Amino acid sequence: MKDGNSILRLLHYPPTPPNPTGVRAGAHEDINVITLLLGAEEAGLQLLTREGEWLDVSPPEGALVVNIGDMLQRLTNHKLPSTSHRVVNPAADRAHLPRYSIPFFLHFAPDYLIKTLPACVDADHPDRYPTPISAQDFLFERLREIRLA
Repeated sequence: MKDGNSILRLLHYPPTPPNPTGVRAGAHEDINVITLLLGAEEAGLQLLTREGEWLDVSPPEGALVVNIGDMLQRLTNHKLPSTSHRVVNPAADRAHLPRYSIPFFLHFAPDYLIKTLPACVDADHPDRYPTPISAQDFLFERLREIRLA
């Protein structure tokens, strides 16, 4: 992790009109290893369950939410799947309130080679990623896929 591309972001979702359309942040997975989410005590964060249902994330005050990112998913051959999540609009009676969250995106060092862990490969779970990739190349590949690079 030393000298990685880790970043702390401060996110502000402004108040909305009552009953807005759409979502505040569309469904996605994070590129990094893990995401630590501080704050976000105002409702809106949801995660997608294995059964395909959106579940409200309501951590107690002061709790830390931990999401698995795509780099860890790749490293573990999907034994630890990346967390699909989104942020939905507030209920009409909460629309006048802003929402704040402070995610910390933990990244490997750019030269770290993401190579499937041997313990995560067996006859029932062949290696999905037989060709290792550097964390930097993986990051740039994913940023290009989502048109941010």
